[in-house]
Amino acid sequence: MDQELVDEINYEIQILIKSGFYSDDEILEIIDDEFIEEDLSEDLILKLFLENKEKIGLIEEDSEDFINLRNAFCDLTKEKIISIHNAGYDIEEGIQDSFELFTHLKNNKYSPIGFCFYTFEDIENVIEGNGLCIAFGDFEYDEEKGLKIAQKVAETLKVNGFDIDWNDSVDELIEIKDFCWRKHFDGEEYSMDGALEDFIRLNSEENE
Repeated sequence: MDQELVDEINYEIQILIKSGFYSDDEILEIIDDEFIEEDLSEDLILKLFLENKEKIGLIEEDSEDFINLRNAFCDLTKEKIISIHNAGYDIEEGIQDSFELFTHLKNNKYSPIGFCFYTFEDIENVIEGNGLCIAFGDFEYDEEKGLKIAQKVAETLKVNGFDIDWNDSVDELIEIKDFCWRKHFDGEEYSMDGALEDFIRLNSEENE
């Protein structure tokens, strides 16, 4: 196996570990699926995983920034904005996830007014030293409503201690500057399932 492929596998394993969203077994499965055409042995994947896990070390706690981000997303969820951590790989998947949750919640008599999320690609970028980008929108493709959602997201992020870069436009993502990404794997639900659980839990009075 050439070194370029080894480097690529090591990079993917490190990002998955540092993201804090995946168990050891999930990471092994993801790597196996991603590199299935390379016909790698399970022993080799496990060897590379263990080497990278030892290199990174145990992540025991979340950064203050991630804790504040969770709090901000909870605050936004209370405002009936679907807020998704790790929403698919890229923005297209994140939007698909948001609309799927919207349909499910509407069918169960809830009334979400908009969405915000960041993707795995965004996590990868922030781990590499960039800001964390937050996407947003409404469910009617209404520019005025979308801008109101964005303003609520931006204000809530500021209230939770973040310095943001955004030009007050629906055409630009909101960037949290100087975000310190550190998250330990806690076994909790995030992504679509976590966002759904949070929305129902935090808006239960709407459906009573």
